[in-house]
Amino acid sequence: MAAPRIGIYGLGTMGSALALNMAEKGVPIAVSNRSDDLIGAFAQRAAPLAGGVTTAPDLPALVAALPRPRLLLAMIPSTGPLDALLDEVIPLLDAGDTVIDAGNADFHDTRRRAARLAEHGMHFVGLGVSGGEDGARHGPSMMFGGSEESWAGLKPLLEPIAARFGEDPCVDRMGPDGAGHFVKTVHNGIEYADMQMIAEVYDLLRHGTGLSPEQVADRFEAWNEGPLGSYLYEITAKVLRAQDPLGGGAMVDAILDVAGQKGTGRWTAIEAVRLGQSATMIEGAVAARAWSSEKDLRGALGRAFGDGREALELDPELLETALLAARVLEYAQGFRILAAASEEFAWALDFARIAEVWRAGCIIRAKLLDDISEAFREGPPLDQLVLAPRFRAIFEAGIPALRRIVAASVTAGFPLPVLASALAFWDTMRRPEGTANLIQAQRDFFGRHGFDRVDGEDRPHGPWWD
Repeated sequence: MAAPRIGIYGLGTMGSALALNMAEKGVPIAVSNRSDDLIGAFAQRAAPLAGGVTTAPDLPALVAALPRPRLLLAMIPSTGPLDALLDEVIPLLDAGDTVIDAGNADFHDTRRRAARLAEHGMHFVGLGVSGGEDGARHGPSMMFGGSEESWAGLKPLLEPIAARFGEDPCVDRMGPDGAGHFVKTVHNGIEYADMQMIAEVYDLLRHGTGLSPEQVADRFEAWNEGPLGSYLYEITAKVLRAQDPLGGGAMVDAILDVAGQKGTGRWTAIEAVRLGQSATMIEGAVAARAWSSEKDLRGALGRAFGDGREALELDPELLETALLAARVLEYAQGFRILAAASEEFAWALDFARIAEVWRAGCIIRAKLLDDISEAFREGPPLDQLVLAPRFRAIFEAGIPALRRIVAASVTAGFPLPVLASALAFWDTMRRPEGTANLIQAQRDFFGRHGFDRVDGEDRPHGPWWD
């Protein structure tokens, strides 16, 4: 049996899927797990595949089975368990070895861990993996953050298992230390906004216009054939067609209207604010999930004040046009966060390549990403997607449509945390003169903070301080 080229520690759902993907592509691997009950079961599943599998009873044995320089991929929780793993494994490794964290990690932790391993002459990689269990098994989108030396060692192993858009593997080095995990975090933030936007449209069609789940599915199927085509629109149609095997009727009606979250969307919103940005569409989606968990309060308010929603008449073509403009704004906000982080941490992120890596395998894969990658390669004015010439026609048609949809829906009592935020973002950013002058004056009045004058004259305070 060929010597393993990489060790994988953690054989849960995602770890075993990624390991099986490697074995299927002919990559010899060594595997282990904290509890040994999963090791034998995995070996049986992997036995028919092309790549040889070496099993190890524990972490020291896994390290001992790897040739130098060692590549050790951990698919365990990227919190305390990963730090505990590093405590145990660093004494077992040598300079030049690489540890890869393929979980969802706070990029600040990734940067800290990279610095820790660098003190020992070792490499630490933060590998963002998107696509869920099926993606990990058959081809995920992967966002690599680490040294160029570690990328050279891992690239031949990651490219064969990555999703493909045509012949292009959807994996690349984003930059050093936490760059990969940060790009994955923003990916998840965009995912939150896209899912909430879809939920808002479902609400409008189902409860505003009175369509059945099957009829709403028809709409999403039709939209998925056009410029809105994406994985999330595709699965939304399938979800809405599904029937409850227990009680009958639409499956969606049997599901509690409380949405959980693992934190990556919230991280995106927090980091946006820290970086001087405000991704209002992502923030709206995070807020909507938080509000969904307060079902008792929502019930009490509904009983006290009534539901308040009224019937709507919506033109499907108008809604499609509005959604396309909103989706461009959604991505634009995400890339603005990436730009701020790239400057803050000197990552030199390649936005066109990021869009390309997202074109297959990941949750937010969409037809629009082709246009986004091309827009960045063409160099939009001020590096802003909202100014890219190829999106001008989308905004010229879509913003008036979005305005009509938002106005009608809000008037009828429908909450639109994401769609309304998209419109507010657009209306704010297209005003050469805003209202922050009044805020500057207020801050100076109560806190003597001073302000900047339009004429450039040096007068740091207002007449209220004379």
